[in-house]
Amino acid sequence: MMAQYLEIKRDHQDCLLFYRMGDFYELFFEDAKLASQTLGIVLTKRGKHLGEDIPMCGVPIERSDDYLHKLIASGHRVAVCEQTEDPAEARKRGNKSVVKRGVIRLVTPGTLTEERLLEPGRANLLVALVRQRDQDEKSLFGLAAVDISTGAFDVYVTEFGALGALLARLEPREIVASETLLADAALLGRLQDGGAAITPLNEKAFFGRAAEKKLLDYYHLGTLDGLGPLSHLEINAAGLCLAYIEQTQFAAKPRLNRPSRVETRATLEIDAATRVNLELTRSQSGQRQGSLLSALDRTVTSAGARTLAEWLAAPLRDIEKIALRQDAIAFFVDDPLLRAELRKILRAAPDMARALGRLALDRGGPRDLAALRDGMFTAKQCGAVLAEKKPPFLLAKAVEFLADLDTALPQLLGAALADDLPLDRRGGNFISAAFDQQLDEARALRDESRRIIAALQGRYCEKAETRQLKIKHNNFLGYFIEVNQAQGEKLLKAPFNADFIHRQTMADAMRFSTTELSQLESRITNAADEALAIESRIFGELVAQALDKSAELEATASALAGLDVLTALAEAASEAGWSRPRVDNSLAFQIEAGRHPVVEAALRARGEPFVPNDCDLSGIMGAKGKDIGGKLAVITGPNMAGKSTFLRQNALIAILAQIGSFVPAKTAHIGVVDRLFSRVGASDDLARGRSTFMVEMVETAAILNQATEKSLVILDEIGRGTATYDGLSIAWAVMEHLHEVNRARALFATHFHELTHLRQKLSRLVNLCMRVSDWRGDVVFLHEVAQGSADRSYGVQVASLAGLPTTVVERARKILAELELNDLRTPVERLVADLPLFAAPLQAPEPKHKDALRDALAEIDPDDMTPRQALEALFNLKRVAAHD
Repeated sequence: MMAQYLEIKRDHQDCLLFYRMGDFYELFFEDAKLASQTLGIVLTKRGKHLGEDIPMCGVPIERSDDYLHKLIASGHRVAVCEQTEDPAEARKRGNKSVVKRGVIRLVTPGTLTEERLLEPGRANLLVALVRQRDQDEKSLFGLAAVDISTGAFDVYVTEFGALGALLARLEPREIVASETLLADAALLGRLQDGGAAITPLNEKAFFGRAAEKKLLDYYHLGTLDGLGPLSHLEINAAGLCLAYIEQTQFAAKPRLNRPSRVETRATLEIDAATRVNLELTRSQSGQRQGSLLSALDRTVTSAGARTLAEWLAAPLRDIEKIALRQDAIAFFVDDPLLRAELRKILRAAPDMARALGRLALDRGGPRDLAALRDGMFTAKQCGAVLAEKKPPFLLAKAVEFLADLDTALPQLLGAALADDLPLDRRGGNFISAAFDQQLDEARALRDESRRIIAALQGRYCEKAETRQLKIKHNNFLGYFIEVNQAQGEKLLKAPFNADFIHRQTMADAMRFSTTELSQLESRITNAADEALAIESRIFGELVAQALDKSAELEATASALAGLDVLTALAEAASEAGWSRPRVDNSLAFQIEAGRHPVVEAALRARGEPFVPNDCDLSGIMGAKGKDIGGKLAVITGPNMAGKSTFLRQNALIAILAQIGSFVPAKTAHIGVVDRLFSRVGASDDLARGRSTFMVEMVETAAILNQATEKSLVILDEIGRGTATYDGLSIAWAVMEHLHEVNRARALFATHFHELTHLRQKLSRLVNLCMRVSDWRGDVVFLHEVAQGSADRSYGVQVASLAGLPTTVVERARKILAELELNDLRTPVERLVADLPLFAAPLQAPEPKHKDALRDALAEIDPDDMTPRQALEALFNLKRVAAHD
């Protein structure tokens, strides 16, 4: 047996080998040591190899999915080695014959299908990546994304600069690429950012003609024209993906849709850093709780949850498609009784797509067939309920499809399947009584034999003079008698040994047989085997009929998922009082009383109100009536006043609007955003040797190099990670570039109050500030956004709130007062007047400089000043007078 193990292991060095032995998967040598540490199971030993004890551990087959989940989550690959013949056949060849075994499947993160191994609300994507260089040595990438649990198969073409954003959108569990491609350190680093497992493959065997042949053979096509106009990159990526699936699934063939091209420009592009900053599907700690998806999700099915996550990952740019979704959501918002009825029906809808995927791979069970049955009946019920109304176009199409569903398959499954279904089909007892006469006859004989066994056990208890005797069964010994150790010693002696034949001694029990039991076993086994064979045949026939209807079943699953998402978004909008936004192709961005959906939900749970705020970044019309670019809003104010919340909420409102959802605002008018960029928060990347400031600069560079006038840019505290003058200079230049070159709609939060003076030169710049109240030296945050600029950052007050020692706080106050009093730097107003704009052509001389003292006086509102603010204003006037 160990010779067989070592031979199989030799071909799967990169995997842990699950070696089937009876009712266990056993692991040996280094695999056993690694598995015992990862799984927390006991490491034992059995036999010797080259004079050394053989380490060993095992997991029961019936619980293997749980252990596989832990191993895959820890980054391991597992080769599943099964017995490929009946042990009885091996025994016929002789006592020393070994049961034939072979690897039937490689379990990897991107090829999971079992329900217990998958996250119900998250797609499980395998991504294959290929590269091509054009005549200008510019890299283009072909990418194929497959979810073998549902059959989804999409292909993409993208550039290196957009690759990270696409991978962040897809969140693959595993990425397959050629060894040559993975040798590129810069590319490998980008692939590793999302935490996916990286698997290298030999590229020569799967590209070009080989890739085309893979596709032709897999889909039984004579030409690739039937797949649509796919490029060589897309074909190579799809071929590589199929090759890897064949390597891992062996003889099993997943049911995959034909590869479909996805145009990345059809959706709002969001890079990886922005997704993390905005916490779209995961919080920054990596948890689902605290994300936008968590706050938004009211779906009642697994497929609906996955669909909502896909919508959120790829908001639309097409205003017509957005409007169709809005119409459907508005329909459900306006009819809460219909919405409640549909959601109640949908709760019974199982995960049809994944059930169908398991059945296609011969990994499904009776419950998967029941999922198809129940899903079809649920779909018909939903269609009937909707047909009584006059739904908008998107829902009307769904109703039309559901009304035409063929009910023959679900009716057949309803008649065939028993009420109480086992998880595994191998034990039988899942076909209803009276469905098949031959099966009923075999079961009757089998069940009668069970009663005979029970009676025989009672008789043997009396003969052995013990109540602890049990008749049991397993695949190796068949039927046997089991007693405890002490009673077994008794049965070995006369007169009991005349009837009881010793079979096996265990640690705490002994096993026996009798001539009568052996004869009875033959009759029972034949009846049980016959019943099981009949059930297996019926199961196969039902699966074949279901797979013949796979296209209709998949469309039904998609329709149910879509209904779930639309009703869920309507539920969320109704609960929180959201409104339907106006979405068009302009440069509008006007939000009235906007709120942060996640923060508001958290405050609502604590019984606290959220302070809403307006935001207007709409493009400004030029002399010829054309938008000349969006507004750039500079936001000043102290930490903890709500700047970051305000920044994020406006970005999230734009995302929600473009998935077709209602938004947390009184009103909203959003011109479609092509790209969304966010640089919020501080983090480092020590693995690549990047400091916090370096990460900030890299992300800012990406924004300035890619943002267009239709983009939305959210920036927070640019330049704060370096010296004051360096930071101020960088922030200043970034603002000018955004205004003059990118011309994007942008929110720019900063503590460099000097930047607010750029309003004098940047025509589309507006100053906003977070309102606070200074009460007897203590700062009170009002969380309101107002026009104008903050006069200071209240850093010392915030430090006091944080709990710094009183002595430190008071010392800081004195130092701050001295610094402000002795500030002899050149007034920023003069710098603004003297420095030309970034990348601006030479301009005519500026008009005569205004009276700085009058300007400073004009900014003072004595009716809205505390005594302390009045004193500070007086000192400021003295400084202005001294430098004018």
